[in-house]
Amino acid sequence: MTLSTTRRVSAPQILDRCRELVRPALVESVGRLHPWHAETAAFSLGWRGTGGEPLPGSQGKGVRQALAVLGAEATGSSGEDGVLGAVAVELIHTFSLIHDDIMDGDETRRRRPTLWKAYGTGPAVLAGDALFALAVSTLAEAPGPGGPAAVRHLAGALGDLVHGQAQDLLFESRPWSGPGAVLPHEYRAMATHKTGSLLGCAAALGAVLAGAPAATAEALDLAGRHVGVAFQAVDDLLGIWGDPQVTGKPVHSDLRRLKKTYPVLAALSADHPAAGRLDALLTSAGPLDDAAARRAAELIDEAGGREATIAEAHEHLAAARACLDRVPLAEGAREDLLTLIPYLVDRTG
Repeated sequence: MTLSTTRRVSAPQILDRCRELVRPALVESVGRLHPWHAETAAFSLGWRGTGGEPLPGSQGKGVRQALAVLGAEATGSSGEDGVLGAVAVELIHTFSLIHDDIMDGDETRRRRPTLWKAYGTGPAVLAGDALFALAVSTLAEAPGPGGPAAVRHLAGALGDLVHGQAQDLLFESRPWSGPGAVLPHEYRAMATHKTGSLLGCAAALGAVLAGAPAATAEALDLAGRHVGVAFQAVDDLLGIWGDPQVTGKPVHSDLRRLKKTYPVLAALSADHPAAGRLDALLTSAGPLDDAAARRAAELIDEAGGREATIAEAHEHLAAARACLDRVPLAEGAREDLLTLIPYLVDRTG
């Protein structure tokens, strides 16, 4: 599949355009919250610091916002039709990150303190709950027949998201090897739920709110889920080999925490002598020190874990493109989606 060479719109330009379209509605929506929740939400969204000072340019890329806008445009409608969907998924995404950081004990995100670290666990839980409720009410108030269908779609994605989070937490108590070990296909299913569900929901919500046929929304949803698995695979690579100056995380952070990520699981399941040495290292003690984490990264690479993870990401990118080929889409939005999808995965932080 080749992209048109006439439009030459870059992925960052697509993200910027969609963020600019969504930002006023997102600001207005957050402004409806209790002032305390609005303050903590603005901090989590990267708009303001703990003292309320503006932080221009520090917000995320707006990936889910862009998918919702492009989902609407892919049906031949205006991107405006997807704005409420974009707001809802951004609120849910922020809610999920707040609660994830609490569950994982993560103290930093985007090189800043996480919300629970800055404001306390109780306020962070409340902020997440407020964002969750606001996302649902935002879609429920959407004009036209697309609103109720969008709420149902969001509810299904939320069920999948929580399912994936539960799987991820349960993986922590399972052994590295033997009958109870986490296998790569189980991790893939977890990533589809935890990461892919909201990306798929974002793309589908834009289409649903624009009144698209069910087949179109389903194809966009499935494409987003494949992108989510690819995104998670690359995120796992960055958790081991990423540049801390770019990722905002210490080098080998996931390994030191003994987190079961795809590169580790792929390496352990490989028919390679390094797999046995890796298993022995991971099961020999508690959290790894710097030297042990560095050695584990070497063994994962030697056993083919890095290569297998890159292949996994490419496989799901190809599957996402195939999903977009199954239904008729407006050409401009289709090209934007095909430009954006690989950009989301081909990243360094």
